[in-house]
Amino acid sequence: MKKRKVPERKCVITNEMKPKKDLIRVVRNKEGEVFVDPTGKKNGRGAYLSRSLDVILQAEKSNVLNRHLNAEVDSSVYEELKKLVDANEK
Repeated sequence: MKKRKVPERKCVITNEMKPKKDLIRVVRNKEGEVFVDPTGKKNGRGAYLSRSLDVILQAEKSNVLNRHLNAEVDSSVYEELKKLVDANEK
């Protein structure tokens, strides 16, 4: 039986390649809205972050998502990311 290839993506902070399901996707759509995409399937330019509070705090501090998505990332996006990570760790 043939093994299926697991899609991998790179975290924009750690530069580690990880399975797509282990990362959180943040998307900017054509209208310029930036939001968290828990499904990983929404249309738009995406950037991936590891599911770690340290990584999210580092992304917030360095504004790396602003550069990757070519858009202003609102603080509410980072709050949503933190809630997602907190929910997974419990």
